[in-house]
Formats: sequence, C-alpha cells, structure tokens
Amino acid sequence: MSGSLIVVGTGIRAGHLSQEAISAVRTADAVAYCIAEPLTRLLVDELRKEAAKPVAEDLHRFYADGKPRTQTYHQMVARILELVRLDLQVAAVFYGHPGVFAYPSHESIRQARAEGYPAEMLPGISAVDCLFADLGVDPATAGCQMLEATDFLLRRRHLDTACGVVLWQIGCVGHGDYQGSGYDLRYIPMLVEALLAFYPPEHEVVVYQAAHFAMCDPIVECVAIAEMLKASITAVSTLYIPPLLVPAIDSQVLKKFDIATFRGTEG
Repeated sequence: MSGSLIVVGTGIRAGHLSQEAISAVRTADAVAYCIAEPLTRLLVDELRKEAAKPVAEDLHRFYADGKPRTQTYHQMVARILELVRLDLQVAAVFYGHPGVFAYPSHESIRQARAEGYPAEMLPGISAVDCLFADLGVDPATAGCQMLEATDFLLRRRHLDTACGVVLWQIGCVGHGDYQGSGYDLRYIPMLVEALLAFYPPEHEVVVYQAAHFAMCDPIVECVAIAEMLKASITAVSTLYIPPLLVPAIDSQVLKKFDIATFRGTEG
C-alpha cells in the first residue's frame, strides 16, 4: 500500500501559492483540484505540464445548480480516496486555506488515515488573512470571534461585542445548495435582526471581499448594520464587525502580573 495524500491550499489569488504547494503539485502522481480563481487553475495545469505529469482533474464538476453542497462534498471525497487507493501519491488542491470551510479536505485526510494511508495538510492564505491585511485588523489587539453565518443563526450563537467578529458566508446564509450565479439575499434581514440583539443599528460593519487578482482592489463596503441590504453582498462576501466596547481590566489580576516584564517581552 503505497498511496498517500497531501492537501494544499492555493490562497485567494495566483501569487499566494506557496513553494511547498508548488512542489506538491509538480511531484504528485495525481492532482485533483477545486479552485475558484481561473489564473490559479491555469498555473496548476501548467505546473503539471512542465513536470510531464498527468493532467489535473477538476473536482468542481461535481457542483450543479440546486444540488446540495453536502452531496457534492461527499463525491469529492470519494474521488480523492479512489485515487489514493490506486496507490498513487495524490495532491488535493483547494482554494484559499484547505482547512478553512473545506469539508472535503478534512474528511479526505480523516478517511485516508483511517485506511492506513499517510495524509497531511499544508496551509494556505485564507480570506480572513486577506481581511486582516486589507482592513488593518490585528486580531491580537481586541481578540477575534469567527462564525459561519448560517450556523450563527441556527445555533443562536452568542457574540462577544468586545472583540472583532468575522461572519463567514453571509452571501449564502440559509442556503444549503449550490447556485453558480449567486444566491438570493432573502435571509439577510434575519441575520440583521440577530445582529441587532447585540449591536445598535448604527454600528458600522464592513462587507468585505478579497481581491482575486493582483491588479485589483478588495471590495470594502462600510455600512451600518441596519443598512446591510444596501451593500453589494455576494456569495464570497465576509462580514467584519469591529468591537463595540473595550472590556474593563480586572484590577485583582493586574496586581498579580509583573507588567514591566510583560511589556518588555513585546515586539
């Protein structure tokens, strides 16, 4: 049994592909990818051609309008494992960070390991990494809470308004299927209502979309929570909510700390 699996991320645009990921794409016996950005798809195809390796196969073929995304994900996993079981060194390539909002990558690794095959994941640049850079947000300053938008509503998650909050996939909130042309925004008012339980209506948030090409700017729309429907929300939009307040310092804990030493270790 000589098959193996390495899962890599391409980042958000072509320039984000790491040297580790490039090496994995070049050397693998088989490559299967699900990549949103066309230049990166072309780059992966060219890397395979230069290495005189078989053409990479596109896992995106499993998507179909109106088809449940979970069904598509299971088909992707099945195909990746099918290649591994052929005793091939397989590279599964996913858009962004392969471990962030990518069920097929985690499940493929889990199943491969359960069957005794070596499997690992290499990190990539995700949309939230781009968000931190483009918005000038340091998650260490006030903290950062991240939730998927539909899960936030379904599970009535509590938001920590003293830290920054990232809500993923607001553009497809409430939808479980795939829509290649984009999703309707019928559930955005539900999301707004839920957010208003934690924030005043005038609290300004950012509807963000990372740039897919180096020559393009990210989409950054600042809008009051109550006015979110006026923003240009797409299937790949992410919502960033700045902190509403600064939490008080626990004076008793402060007394126990050696602040001079603590500050001396910074930077």
